[in-house]
Amino acid sequence: MKLFIKKPLAQLMAASKEGEKTLKRTLGVGSLIALGIGAIIGAGIFVRTAAAAGQHAGPAVTISFLIAAAGCALAGLCYAEFASMIPIAGSAYTYSYATMGEFIAWIIGWDLVLEYALGAATVAIGWSQYFNTFLETFFNVHVPFALSHSPFEVSTTTTGMYAGEVGAHGIVNLPAIFILLMLTLLLIKGTAESAAVNNVIVIVKVAIVLMIIAFGWSFINPAYHTPYMIPADAGSVTTNTGTVNYADTFNHGWLGVLRGASVVFFAFIGFDAVSTAAQEAKNPQKDMPKGILVSLVFCTVLYILFSHVLTGLVPYKEFLLQGKEASVTYAITAAMGGGYGWLGKLVTVAILAGFSSVILVMLLGQTRVFYTMSIDGLIPSIFSKLHPKFRTPYKSQWLFFIMVSIFGGFIPDSIVGDMVSIGTLFAFVLVCLGIFILRRTDPGITRPFKTPLYYIVCPLGALICLCMMGSEGLENWLRLFIWMAIGMVIYFTYSIKHSHVRHGKTESANDPPNPKFVE
Repeated sequence: MKLFIKKPLAQLMAASKEGEKTLKRTLGVGSLIALGIGAIIGAGIFVRTAAAAGQHAGPAVTISFLIAAAGCALAGLCYAEFASMIPIAGSAYTYSYATMGEFIAWIIGWDLVLEYALGAATVAIGWSQYFNTFLETFFNVHVPFALSHSPFEVSTTTTGMYAGEVGAHGIVNLPAIFILLMLTLLLIKGTAESAAVNNVIVIVKVAIVLMIIAFGWSFINPAYHTPYMIPADAGSVTTNTGTVNYADTFNHGWLGVLRGASVVFFAFIGFDAVSTAAQEAKNPQKDMPKGILVSLVFCTVLYILFSHVLTGLVPYKEFLLQGKEASVTYAITAAMGGGYGWLGKLVTVAILAGFSSVILVMLLGQTRVFYTMSIDGLIPSIFSKLHPKFRTPYKSQWLFFIMVSIFGGFIPDSIVGDMVSIGTLFAFVLVCLGIFILRRTDPGITRPFKTPLYYIVCPLGALICLCMMGSEGLENWLRLFIWMAIGMVIYFTYSIKHSHVRHGKTESANDPPNPKFVE
């Protein structure tokens, strides 16, 4: 049993040619950059910034963003080389198959479900919360607690929109399922149409973030940036979920900044999803590296400026007591006065737009990974069946809508949210190692884009991501191991028996249409 059998690069390149049973190439460089920005700017900038600042890093959350960005940038360079060299749907799964073998490829493909599918579910739940606020604020429409929360949740708040529903039990999160349905229908219609909608969303949310930075800059209080890192003697803060003691190892100083980096890392999740659309790019060898790296650099600059303004508007401790999920709106109201109430309302619009585009790209990325795994025979062929008109994996899209809706509609985000970051970091580690291995084992292959100083970039990228994984905590590691164990059962009971590469089967885009892949 050869666990590390590799998929030949020649076979991968043959599959990249457009044919009747392949995904349609419709995306230009502008759409790829917008996809990256659309996936990156979402929950992280509006929610995770305040959480990391309040509990771990203080004003030095800007440094946390730099550390997280460094890990992403190093991994991004490796992704860019892979995406230009192997322009196939499947992202890190495909790259691993060509460099480290089938077993590692399966691990990474299964791991990507944590990033894409569970990530989409987590963000859909967040979208639901802000959608309810949006309806209350602009239309005075109230969605009952029971119809916007999971069965595992009970209303305990005595203020806000659910003040009169104390003790109410959730039944189903209908808004979360609604947004998943709308975006699934859009993705089935076509990638070009989805990209066009995403472009509009990106313009809206980036414009609002820029307004917050521009208007908020003059209200920065330098005293709130001193000391820049949280000192060990900063005391503690008691919240309704427990006490945060700043004397704890990962709640002050440089270690606090590192822990903050693992928190805000969630804000960068998604740039790698651009690589899942490689088989739908018009000129992937040139455009994929630009899509990945330009979107990453743009968002990093935006994040640093935004976090500098936010921590300068109110003391970092207040984010634990007052802001919570609406921390940005709170900071605007508290520091900038009632005259900027309109900007606080626009934040809700920006968050809804941000969450929508993140869900869109996550759902697209997940189905493209499973499309490729299905082509390889590692999962059932239903995941690679294409719509006869739109040439999108519509059955896979519907299956993931059902799966993601179960998590988004009936399970609290606290159960799945933390699994997303550690799963993504694990994927980044393998991509960095993959480039290093391929440079040594196959140095002569054509590389339209080359990772500079790969002997430094690859190990350093893997190391930074491993360090952030190390600060995730034992509970998240246990969840990762359990998820991987489930994947191992599927691999050894199904995948290994149906692997096309293992049994000498090949599929080419220029072959006559196969009803197994096109209906």
